[in-house]
Amino acid sequence: MKAIVLAGGLGMRLRPLTDDRPKALIEVSRKPIAEYQLEWLAKETQMEQVIFACGYKWERLKEHFGTSYGGVPITYSVEQEPLGTGGAIKMAISQAGGEDLFVVTNGDIITDLPLHRMVDAHRQAGEMTASMLVVPYRSRFGVVKIDKLRMVRGFEEKPAFPDVWINGGVYILSPRRILKSLPETGDIERETFPKLVTHGELVSYPHYGEWFFIDSIKDLKEIEDTLRPTTAG
Repeated sequence: MKAIVLAGGLGMRLRPLTDDRPKALIEVSRKPIAEYQLEWLAKETQMEQVIFACGYKWERLKEHFGTSYGGVPITYSVEQEPLGTGGAIKMAISQAGGEDLFVVTNGDIITDLPLHRMVDAHRQAGEMTASMLVVPYRSRFGVVKIDKLRMVRGFEEKPAFPDVWINGGVYILSPRRILKSLPETGDIERETFPKLVTHGELVSYPHYGEWFFIDSIKDLKEIEDTLRPTTAG
């Protein structure tokens, strides 16, 4: 199995941290996001190859990881101009080749998803083009609870909504089936997935465990606070 890490974004909301590096190299508790991802990939399933789909400051990725990490070969699929997630995945799959499944992950998430179970579920689903990780929606704001008389009855800090799901940014793709649906330029979320839904070719994998999305300085601080080991006072 091969994995594609989408690491081509500019990381604008993480400036100035991304002035001289791609978002995938931003450190969380002194370790780059991409290292968390590569360790997770190697732990969860047998990786034949990891491909960074990259563009902005991609040379920094190559300087950091070289041609392998933890014994797993690493290559770089470099965009000369922004292709969007769909175009980047299409180019990476075309360059890497192979008939087995591809794992694709956004380069700005950290999760404890049991990836091997998601892969097994995809295989058991039969001739499915893609599987998508979905996680419960968690509000970025505190919720105020009011009654019919408009009296405030309580507060809940950033609640999760277990019946409302969002795209978790990890996909299992069957390469022969997905390539025909991927755009040369454009996002897989907008250009490809709606078509797969129409034809019943996209299945979800719900996950209630840890899932962190790092898109801003605030996100970075919150995940560092969450991951920091508790010490006795």
